[in-house]
This record gives sequence, structure tokens and C-alpha cells, in this order.
Amino acid sequence: MRAGRRRKATAMDTTQVSEIILRMKADALERRRAAAKELRGLLLNDGKPGKGDHARLIELAGVLGLQPEQLPEVLENLQKLERFDRLMAEEADRKADLLSELGVDAMIAYPTNEALLSLSPEVFFQQIVRQALDARAIVEGPNFYFGRGRAGDIASLGRLCGEFGLTLEVVEPIEVGGEIVSSSRVRNLIAEGQVQDAAQLLTRPYRIRGMVTHGAGRGSKIGFPTANVAAIDTLLPGLGVYAGLATVNTVTRPAAINIGPNPTFGEQGVKIEVHLLEFHGPLYGEPIEVDFLSRLREIHHFSSVEELQVQLQRDIAHTRQLAEGPAREAGSAGKP
Repeated sequence: MRAGRRRKATAMDTTQVSEIILRMKADALERRRAAAKELRGLLLNDGKPGKGDHARLIELAGVLGLQPEQLPEVLENLQKLERFDRLMAEEADRKADLLSELGVDAMIAYPTNEALLSLSPEVFFQQIVRQALDARAIVEGPNFYFGRGRAGDIASLGRLCGEFGLTLEVVEPIEVGGEIVSSSRVRNLIAEGQVQDAAQLLTRPYRIRGMVTHGAGRGSKIGFPTANVAAIDTLLPGLGVYAGLATVNTVTRPAAINIGPNPTFGEQGVKIEVHLLEFHGPLYGEPIEVDFLSRLREIHHFSSVEELQVQLQRDIAHTRQLAEGPAREAGSAGKP
């Protein structure tokens, strides 16, 4: 029996093969996405999948390349993610609350992506301001920029508003201490550790949010347990020790905050460590909010652990003096 003649691949054949491979990859990716979504739902069912779900859990784990014994770890991380998702949702709610206090009736959190950032000023005005928002009036400051590459300014916005019949009100900037209040001024103060001056411009203490993670546990060993905070997506104050407030699960306590390395123990990496005064309870994996009231001192190297402990006692006494009043106010008003 003669072997059949091998057909030479044509350009059309190559294209077809490529399309098939791409479809297979897309289908596999979609299956993995669907499996991940279903697995998340099963694992987060109060952390107790039903009896009939065990076989399905194993099947879904296989689709995702996981071993069954890895599922408890996956569940733990999913639960942390759920708490972090709630934290981010609360951040949007807080912004809405702050704006409401200033008389704003509604807030639209418009998604920012590459497509939005690539719009020219004219297209942004047409697609977002006119079509998506159906705006009738705009209030802006004199240094407003918009569109790709910040090409649009307040003058071009004024021309567009005039052309399409929108009202534009330009609000003059506010000055405090003879200087304009601006986001760059606030950021500079925070980065320099001048959190009291920043609070004066913000009309409230500067706040960060994050998740409590495992640390070395050294604070507990020397009598000052701390919550190590990670997953912070906002500007950190400059290195130093601060007095502030920390809120976990609606409980607000005075807090001594260390931002920086631990030179006494030979550690140079920057960490955010928060000691909550008179707080007892689990913190690991919990969302935490930290308000900065005052900078107490710089980071120092101490010659002994005993010397460090004496200084920490001073820091805590100073923190209690500064923060107990605000903590009581936060507690009486509910979660800030």
C-alpha cells in the first residue's frame, strides 16, 4: 500500500490552524474563568460547601490546576479578598458621604481606563460631558485640565460650553496661610510628615486604608503588639512615629503608628505598624483604617531593647493624650 502524498500547507491552511489554536486558547481561558467564578461561589458559601459540592470542588480545582489540599488556602485568600473588596466599596461610600456634607446631591464614580484617557478634549466633552452625563452646567477651578495629555484647559472648556449652551462657573481657589489649597500642596505636606497642617487643609485627619498582615511578631514579644498594614493604595506620610486613630470592625482606638524601618533590630525595609491602645482581639486579615493626628518623632536606633521600650511608653502616653478625645468622639458618632 502506497503512502498518500503529503499535501503542502497553504497560506489558507496556516491561517485556519492559527484561528483554531486561538479559539482553543480562548475557550480554555473562558472555562478557567467560569471555573474560578464557580469555585469562588462554592467556597464563599459561608465557608461551608454543601455535601454534594465536594466532587464539584475537586473537579473545578483540576480545571484551575489546583490540588485538593490547596483549597483551604484558596478559601482563606478569597475571604481576605472579599474583605478587601468591601473596604474599597466603603471608600467610595466615604467619598460620597464627605461630598454630601458639602451639599453635593449625587456622585458618579466614572470608570477610568485607557480608552477614557486616550480621548481628545473635544471627544471627551462630547462623549462624556454631553452624551453620558447630559450636563447642563459645569463648576471647575481655573487650573482644570482634561483630555488626552491634559490638552484641554479651562479656556477650551469655556469655548466648548459656549458652543453647546452649557453654563460654566469658574471658582477661584481658596487660600490658607497665604497659599492656595491644592492637592499637590496637601500631598507634599503628607509626604513630609506634616499631617497636622495637611488636616487643616483637608478639614479632617488624613486617612489610609489597608489590610492587616502577618509580621515578625516582635512587637508582642517586647510588650507592644502591632498590626502590620499592607495593601495601601494611597500616599503614605513621611517616615516617623505618629499619634492617630485606628478603626477595625467599627471599633476606633487611639493608635501609635510607626512608618519606617526597625533599625534597632537591623531591619531596613519600610513597614507600617500600628499599636492600638487598649485593644484586644484578632486583627490578622481584617481591613483597617488609620487616621493621622500628629507626628511625634523621627525613627531612631536604640542601643538596647530596654531603651526602645522606654521610648515606646513615652510614645503611647503622648498618643493617649492627643487621641483619646477624638477616639471618644468617633465612638459616639459610629464609624467615621
